Amino acid sequence: MSNQPTWEEIVNLREILKETNVQYWLNENLFTFPWWFLLITMILFWVIWWIIVDKSKLMEILLYGIMATVIVILLDVIGVSLMLWGYPNMLTPLIPPIFAIDVGHLPVLYMALYQYFPSWKSFLAAMIIAAFVFAFIFEPFTVWLGIYELNNWKYIYSFPIYILIGVFLKWLLIKVKCLESYSSSQ
Repeated sequence: MSNQPTWEEIVNLREILKETNVQYWLNENLFTFPWWFLLITMILFWVIWWIIVDKSKLMEILLYGIMATVIVILLDVIGVSLMLWGYPNMLTPLIPPIFAIDVGHLPVLYMALYQYFPSWKSFLAAMIIAAFVFAFIFEPFTVWLGIYELNNWKYIYSFPIYILIGVFLKWLLIKVKCLESYSSSQ
């Protein structure tokens, strides 16, 4: 007899985990200060972004933001799945684990940097400063609020990742724009 779990056992455990997660969220998260903080700041980020975004470049900036969102969600799901970090307080008990930050704070920050720092030199400087603020100020602040916890992760690991996401996406979007420009001139 094997000690290997069957798919049915895994599904049953996932069902128990889902129910436990929802009950925890309803009893420990919903309408608490961290929950309100996440909700209000996510909405504020998007409202401020809508006010300041260059609407003549809306499609380009949104594409950058959507790509940032996809990468951030993917990395977050991987990190949570590998137990590198977790979120004791969330807006919803659903995936992505920290919806407000993955779909609100980070994409808006990336889009603002992309819009306001068009040259590589200014973008890199702004990206380094933003990554520093996010890794060494915002992440510890969310730990203090009980929103985020580090399991097998350190703030220093986040710092280069924030930079790489922004730089990769700027490079990719420049390539896409060149391809589009080349294709339309044919």
